[in-house]
Amino acid sequence: MAIESRIRELGVRHQTLDRTIEDEMRRPVFDEVRLRALKRQKLRLKEQIETLKSRAH
Repeated sequence: MAIESRIRELGVRHQTLDRTIEDEMRRPVFDEVRLRALKRQKLRLKEQIETLKSRAH
């Protein structure tokens, strides 16, 4: 049960980062360094989610 809860928590953080990335990209002059960092964070979260999902099954 704890794994599913952690997956949900990471999923929410992943969605939040996705919205933050979209917001940053809508800016007339966006910060490429910040955007790259956000995308890396999002990828790390996705990898963590996939690792936990593989453990849960």
